[in-house]
Formats: sequence, C-alpha cells, structure tokens
Amino acid sequence: MGALLWLLIPLVTGLAAGGWAWFAGRRNPSRPDHDTWEDLDRYQRLRSVLSADEHATVA
Repeated sequence: MGALLWLLIPLVTGLAAGGWAWFAGRRNPSRPDHDTWEDLDRYQRLRSVLSADEHATVA
C-alpha cells in the first residue's frame, strides 16, 4: 500500500496542473496564445530602436 501512495503524487500533480491550466483559461495548452511572428517582429523593432539609441549616445 505504501508503494501505491507514491503513484498518488504524480497523479495529484497532474490533476492540479490540469486544473490550473483550465482555470487560467488555456483550454488547449499546445496552441500558443499569441502569434510567434508578431513577437519576432516586435523583438526586431525593439533591437533596432535600442541599437539606434546606443549609436546616438556614442556619437
């Protein structure tokens, strides 16, 4: 019986993670909440702005 209690730990952890994902609103965790390409474009714009600002302070 003691060994079966160790199987209860992953089961409870999995149920808790599933409940948290459901409560947080992510019904399908494999699908991202946002577009990856939008994030990449935003990152590239941020890099270009920071790079231009860095060059302006050096000159």
